Amino acid sequence: MTVPCTFRPVLSYPVMGDTMNNSGCDPLALTTSVNTLAVAIASRLNDADLGLTAAILTQLGDTLETIAAQRERCAPPAAGGLPGN
Repeated sequence: MTVPCTFRPVLSYPVMGDTMNNSGCDPLALTTSVNTLAVAIASRLNDADLGLTAAILTQLGDTLETIAAQRERCAPPAAGGLPGN
């Protein structure tokens, strides 16, 4: 027997798509969401596919961090500041 999920979170952000800069957010909401996503993904994959998916997502995260660091480093200097400030 399958029980339908009736939980429907209601999210409200001051600017459309501004999920990272909303100061009114619960500080644990992002980590809770990531954890929930991980559990949902893991529950649908066998061990081999889960390991491969984890490796791919780790590489994706590392690559995004590299891009973010390069953008910050290569940004034009702010008035009277160092690059990226």
